[in-house]
Amino acid sequence: MAFSSDPDVMWQQNHCGVWKSVDAGRNWTEVSAGPASFGFGIVADGPDTAWVVPAISDEERRAVDTRMRVCRTEDGGATWQDLTAGLPQEVCFDLVYRHALARRGDTLVMGSTTGNVWVSNDRGDSWRVLTHHLAPVYSVELA
Repeated sequence: MAFSSDPDVMWQQNHCGVWKSVDAGRNWTEVSAGPASFGFGIVADGPDTAWVVPAISDEERRAVDTRMRVCRTEDGGATWQDLTAGLPQEVCFDLVYRHALARRGDTLVMGSTTGNVWVSNDRGDSWRVLTHHLAPVYSVELA
């Protein structure tokens, strides 16, 4: 679950897709599109912008097409943009769990089940790796 700066707007990504509520959770609308349709990690910024890290499915917990990506919407979920600059694009089996994606301002950080941690200082447009040598990363936070 991700909350925006608007207390009535809530986002969630789960086994059934990406969902958004504009009435404090009373009603939900599916905003899934393309790869941004299954996964765990989600963060939001305002009522129209959110980031998700897609995965294949519950049965195949790995990156879509074995390519790491973060998907961002800036129009409330109508469209999603793949953000891949600096992320592995071949033979990638990373998975990002619910609490392993965080945002503060323009900075995003994510950690994966294979021990990788990446950071973006430009709202996800480009990423750089911080480490490849950790145990599975289940949670990250920006202070």
